[in-house]
Amino acid sequence: MARVVLQQITKTFQNQKVVKGLNLVIPDGSFTVLVGPSGCGKSTTLRMIAGLETATDGEIFIGSQSVNALPPGKRDVAMVFQNYALYPTMNVYDNIAYGLRNRGTSKKDCDVLVKEIAEIVGLADFLKRKPSQLSGGQRQRVALARAMVKKPKVFLMDEPLSNLDAKLRNQMRVELTSLHKQLGSTFIYVTHDQVEAMTMGDQIVVMSDGNIMQVAAPMDLYQEPENLFVAQFIGSPPMNIVPAEGRSDQLWGFRPEKAVLLPASVSPVSAEEMWTAKGQIVSREILGSDTLFHVETEKGRVIVKTETEEIGQYGSNVTVTVAKPHVYIFDRVSGKKVGRLAERGQVSALAGGVN
Repeated sequence: MARVVLQQITKTFQNQKVVKGLNLVIPDGSFTVLVGPSGCGKSTTLRMIAGLETATDGEIFIGSQSVNALPPGKRDVAMVFQNYALYPTMNVYDNIAYGLRNRGTSKKDCDVLVKEIAEIVGLADFLKRKPSQLSGGQRQRVALARAMVKKPKVFLMDEPLSNLDAKLRNQMRVELTSLHKQLGSTFIYVTHDQVEAMTMGDQIVVMSDGNIMQVAAPMDLYQEPENLFVAQFIGSPPMNIVPAEGRSDQLWGFRPEKAVLLPASVSPVSAEEMWTAKGQIVSREILGSDTLFHVETEKGRVIVKTETEEIGQYGSNVTVTVAKPHVYIFDRVSGKKVGRLAERGQVSALAGGVN
């Protein structure tokens, strides 16, 4: 196990900076997820930690050791790739044992380690099979076992579940988080899927355009986004953003589940404590336990998430209300969160911030 520290890490490809001065501490034993849209620099960052890419500037530490000058094989990390990278002509046993044999591990020790790891990942009965005889989830477990058998300080995973179907992805998420708790090792995991990030990571690093936008625990990201990018990237559906009332320099936002949908004929209770907007339902998505109503309002289109589908149909006139403590305030230019719309008197008084 080891802590990983990035200090002012920059990566340039053909005069274009794709990673821009990252400073990041990944705690020892954490499950840290790098998440962001395609091209944001998350996979490049992971590859620099692995030693598969060289940092243009800055320094990378694994434990107390600077690893910039170390080749991948000397960094004591193991990487699991999106395409598994298994040897098709080798059986499961030999795929797992391959790295150990290259290290010169004795046949006896190798056998003990391979069978121990195969038991942990549920492959004990499949050691003689070839990768082509396995399901996608089983092949993913072989890739994990091959990494685990080296007992590295840090596990690096680059979109390892993206080739699996939705049901198997959900299953493997649970298995990976359980495996992390069992091993207690440092996991660094890259994904573009914010749901995957929220359900697996204990520390999430949100990236955009080569920069870190926020580092926080999952619910802290969701409940206290530091900027518009995080507010709209984290959450499914994302935060609603509407024009601020009486302030051209601000935008307001609220989570879909914090909004209440009322028939147009019903007046909101304590209207002075609410953000309100009249509108019309233009779409409805029934998701089982929840329903998403897309409402075109006088203040912009918003999504309302409820536990009932009985509120209205397509074309129904409605009123959307949100309690002011649930309305976030963002600076229109910088995108940074200013505070929350807790009291009406604070709207005109906002200069630097609101608590």
